[in-house]
Amino acid sequence: MTQYHLFVRRVGLVGLTQLVVGLQGLILLPILTKNLSIENYGIWAQIMVTIGIVPQIALFGLPFTMVRYIPAIENKNDLQETFYSIFSIVISSTIFSSIMLYLFSEKIANILFEGNLLVAQILVVIVFFECLILFFINYLRAKQYIKKYSTIMLAKTVLVILIVGYFVFSGYGITGAVYGLLLIDIILFLILTILIYNDVGFAVPHFHNMKEYLYFGIPTVPNNLSSWVVNSSDRYVIGILLGASSVGYYSPGYALGGMVRMFVSPLTFLLPSILSENYDKKQIVNVKNILGYSFKYFMVVAIPATFGLSLLSKPLLTILSTPEIAEKGYFITPFICASMLLFGGRAITGQIIILEKQTHIGGKIWTIAAILNLVLNFLLVPYVGIIGAAFTTLLAFGFSFLITFIYSNKMLPFDMSLQPILKSLFSSSVMAIPIIIYEPTGLHNILMIIAFCAAIYFALMYALKTFREEEILFFKSLMHHR
Repeated sequence: MTQYHLFVRRVGLVGLTQLVVGLQGLILLPILTKNLSIENYGIWAQIMVTIGIVPQIALFGLPFTMVRYIPAIENKNDLQETFYSIFSIVISSTIFSSIMLYLFSEKIANILFEGNLLVAQILVVIVFFECLILFFINYLRAKQYIKKYSTIMLAKTVLVILIVGYFVFSGYGITGAVYGLLLIDIILFLILTILIYNDVGFAVPHFHNMKEYLYFGIPTVPNNLSSWVVNSSDRYVIGILLGASSVGYYSPGYALGGMVRMFVSPLTFLLPSILSENYDKKQIVNVKNILGYSFKYFMVVAIPATFGLSLLSKPLLTILSTPEIAEKGYFITPFICASMLLFGGRAITGQIIILEKQTHIGGKIWTIAAILNLVLNFLLVPYVGIIGAAFTTLLAFGFSFLITFIYSNKMLPFDMSLQPILKSLFSSSVMAIPIIIYEPTGLHNILMIIAFCAAIYFALMYALKTFREEEILFFKSLMHHR
């Protein structure tokens, strides 16, 4: 039971961190949309998409490899050998990727940033630091240094809001915002370098087991690339076919719908290292229990969030952005909410593929989903606009979840009962009635209706006996556990 208490407490801490990190985008949304042109906000969205994908591809999946292998290492010398062997490859690939981005910066600027070459060149330096920061963050993840991780992520969120907000409010526009991102990355890189060095020390690597690490990590590259295509390439396609202003209309609705993803983020952060530790010790019952709890409670929270955000998207976007953006982009949110619900289910069930070290399967699934997404985007976006991109995103995530579930269930089945999901769907439908009737506007009214509907939802879930007695006792004991 102690292990479960520790796991849930860590989920709570990381969940709180992810909540704050997730709110970063919503806090910045009015700052950016109300002070930048719609074209420049579209450029900002393209910058964030690019920052998200390049490190995932450039590092050969090695940061995540640490998360799979380091938890089982107990000897300091073995830790140093593993860390610095992987780091040597990471720093080399980071330098190479940065050089390539610089050489093609003019073309990138013309395609993505409306010809803004300075932004493209600053982005090269940002990507360099982002690659190394991602590697260091995954070390904290592998070692399960949850407090350090949470502190770093919270600090980054606060710095982004303050520094980017300052540059934008001061009239420096999109260029100032990008300089702000670079300054933040330099600060975080220095802090993380000190933290990691104090923990690992230094040793010259001999590159033992690198073949095994690369065999595990490299298949995750097409996985990451394909995942990015499904998650983010729609912004690129919209930008190429319809222009940066259409990206500006699309991105706020996507960001709001993406809040559902926040509920699975602490699980995807913690599960790989915790499950690997139990799996390698042959504690399969623990693995199944943790996966079962994770899937159930993600669905119980994410389903009502999907209903609520979908119905409240227009008034929320009116508050967070501009009436024009809200009018042209609110219908994107329901598609993205449903997509993120499926993404969360896939993220949990897909942990089994990682445990079995069958990462090539995940790569193939994402590759097919990416091709489906990309082809449909180019077919639909020119004719039906940004809603076509949202629809293809939903189809791609649905395909990915279905195939991942089939493979994972064959390898290691765990409790994925439909009853809690059906009860959640029913309770969410009842909860939605007051929103439909009252059509709240204004921040105060929206907050009031959210609180009222949340009370209805959880009262219904309790009345329907969604939670077993032992689960209720577990969480009661968790509240009083020291």
